[in-house]
Amino acid sequence: MSKPLEDYGLIGNMLSAALVARDGSIDWLCLPHFDSPACFAALLGDERHGHWRIAPHARNCTVSRRYVPDTAVLETRYETSSGTALLYDFMPLSDDDERADVVRIVRGESGHVQMDMEMVLRFNYGQAVPWVRRRDYGLSAIAGPDAVELHTPVDLAGHELTTTARFTVHPGRVVPFTLSYHRSHRTPHFVPDRVESMDRTISWWQEWAKRCRWEGSGEGRDAVVRSLITLKLLTFQPTGGIIAAPTTSLPEALGGSRNWDYRHCWLRDSALTLYALLNAGYREEAEAWRQWLLRAVAGHPDQLQIMYGIAGERWLPELEIPWLPGYEGSLPVRRGNGAAGQSQLDVYGELIETLYAARAADLAPLAEAWRLQKVLLEPLRDRWQDLDHGIWEVRGERRAFTHSRLMCWVAFDRAVQSCERFGLRGPRDEWQRLADSIRADICKHGYNQARGSFVQSYGSEELDASLLLIPQVGFLPADDPRVTGTVRAIERELLRDGLLLRYSTQHAGDGLPGEEGVFLACSFWLADAYVMQGRIADAERLFERLLALRNDLGLLAEEYDVGRRRLVGNFPQGFSHIGLVNTAYNLSRASGPARQRAEQDAPRE
Repeated sequence: MSKPLEDYGLIGNMLSAALVARDGSIDWLCLPHFDSPACFAALLGDERHGHWRIAPHARNCTVSRRYVPDTAVLETRYETSSGTALLYDFMPLSDDDERADVVRIVRGESGHVQMDMEMVLRFNYGQAVPWVRRRDYGLSAIAGPDAVELHTPVDLAGHELTTTARFTVHPGRVVPFTLSYHRSHRTPHFVPDRVESMDRTISWWQEWAKRCRWEGSGEGRDAVVRSLITLKLLTFQPTGGIIAAPTTSLPEALGGSRNWDYRHCWLRDSALTLYALLNAGYREEAEAWRQWLLRAVAGHPDQLQIMYGIAGERWLPELEIPWLPGYEGSLPVRRGNGAAGQSQLDVYGELIETLYAARAADLAPLAEAWRLQKVLLEPLRDRWQDLDHGIWEVRGERRAFTHSRLMCWVAFDRAVQSCERFGLRGPRDEWQRLADSIRADICKHGYNQARGSFVQSYGSEELDASLLLIPQVGFLPADDPRVTGTVRAIERELLRDGLLLRYSTQHAGDGLPGEEGVFLACSFWLADAYVMQGRIADAERLFERLLALRNDLGLLAEEYDVGRRRLVGNFPQGFSHIGLVNTAYNLSRASGPARQRAEQDAPRE
């Protein structure tokens, strides 16, 4: 039986990440990197596919948990009839691109607590049973290219391909465990004192969190900082790329087939990511993200993709993993993402706007960034009228998506602004003519006069939450009747229990069976639209509703099932947390990210 996503916390070291359940089980861990095969894959199957549980032997215990304040160190408290024990889970930071350790420390707090440890290692997404050997420090396990060492002072036993231990803690006793990864052909690395490692990890995260620029209330700060820490955990430190989520194939509807691998980096998130980081004061992370973008998209402009791997990889073939039964039976389980080969014209606007905003924020100017923008605009002069798959990666027929045309307008508009504001050289007059032509085209074909609303694609009557970005990118003012009519239509037709679908899967013809939950990032966009229209009370109510959907650790998934009252989709989802950060700043400042973006103003720090 799959555990609710709300049960999981996230730990990581900006190379990889693990999901730790409330019951003390690590059910998802890919080593050594986010996109590597999992060695614990119970999340997408059951315990036989790999897990690592540390919990009291007594089942009738009270469990509570939190992150050590302003850190990514997870603290779980177990209260039993005989005493209380604490479990700390974290991944130490490392300068080695392949050093991914998971540290678990059990500490007695009161009385005495008998603890059980159970580990089932299964490399290659739960398929490969490793060769396990006893060591004086614990054990080693090898399967093909992968190897781990388990360091612990407790006695280990093996039974039916499972490693177990039982030990007791009392006040003052600390029992550490370290799972240390290395390539099987390399020598294992030294494992330092675990308590000292935890102290260093806590100090690093707390110093990092102090950089957050927040002027609002303490409660708002906590939500923003937790989201920023989550985004940092989703960053691949060696390259600066930010993955969408650390998981694959968590379904958008339980039992459905809308299950995708999100362990890659999407261009569609780039501008909103940059605004979130810069408004919060994280210039280094914003600069690393821009540098990743420039490296990833370098090459022929006709080969621009919608997503790339963590180091900028282009080939992300979508394959099915047949031996995993899926989260709550949701099949198929996938690795890689076939949408990488789709045509989505919106990415031109996303990329060029991101580079424009970076220049406006006085990030280090790069001559190659402007040269790249000019090169990218060359094919877009002819391509902006092409049909594509749109921002939501529909797997049906290509269409003239309004949002795609909108972002083509953004591409040329920001190029014009770059010439006027920064004195950069380019065919400004030609770009302005193209921007004017695209604007006229959208207003004529993307707006449905009878409905009083913009629509998802030319000639359709369907709505799309991406239309909420029309005022945010500065295409039309928020009080334009066509914009207010679009917001009203979206409220009327896409709201479910006060939260927003990105579009109607029943009528939009996206080429996929089944339905999906409400899309949390889009719900934050609706709150942003309310702010821009002066509907502050509505924005605050929606924002509070969205905050209430977070689990007890402050984490959000991609979507929410309003019927089952459960988070669904990949978890935790960077796009949702980017939305939280930007909406929080939109509500706390007179000019937040939405207005900055609309007015082409520099993101604030």
